[in-house]
Amino acid sequence: MMGAVMDEAALIQAARSNDLDAFNRLVLAYQSRVYAIAYRIMGDVDSASDATQEAFISAFKNLHRFRGGSFPSWLFRIVTNACYDELRRRKRRPSSSLDSITEDWDGPQFDESPSMGSAPVSPDRAVERDELQGAIKRCLDQLPPEFKIVAVLVDVQDLNYQEAAEVIGTPIGTIKSRLARARQRLRDCLRTYRELLPAAFRQDSEGM
Repeated sequence: MMGAVMDEAALIQAARSNDLDAFNRLVLAYQSRVYAIAYRIMGDVDSASDATQEAFISAFKNLHRFRGGSFPSWLFRIVTNACYDELRRRKRRPSSSLDSITEDWDGPQFDESPSMGSAPVSPDRAVERDELQGAIKRCLDQLPPEFKIVAVLVDVQDLNYQEAAEVIGTPIGTIKSRLARARQRLRDCLRTYRELLPAAFRQDSEGM
């Protein structure tokens, strides 16, 4: 582990001296996670690719501003800012990768029941799941970008509150507040699509 940290520090130092090979090695190490964040915020391949490319170009130009700490978090902040700026330019809210959010977010769970094991999904069940994901997408699209971005970082990318706070540049309390409000808005919105939800969640939502 220590060797990996030393290698990263050496690559950063070399990249600061305009060593493109060193910087390309950093890109290869982190591009998948940077792209994943961009894709889940922007919701389409082209926009995510553009944001990822813009983020790495910006990182290369601004390596002199990196003062230590978590290099991945520094990259995540750059790509998150790039996405947020693009969304503001478009004056629209982000869409989402629904599979990742329904699998990972700490709210109502929509995964297949464990009792089903690896049994094939029936056509009816597949249609039901598609309809459910469509409902979730419509609800996610109603979230303000600042709520959606926090949900992507914490619930999809599995960053802790401190890491998300560093990426976004806000206090931990703000992260917790935005995440709680995002999850509550999703729950409230999903009540309008109750007939598409699994039975267990329909019962829970009725009691809310």
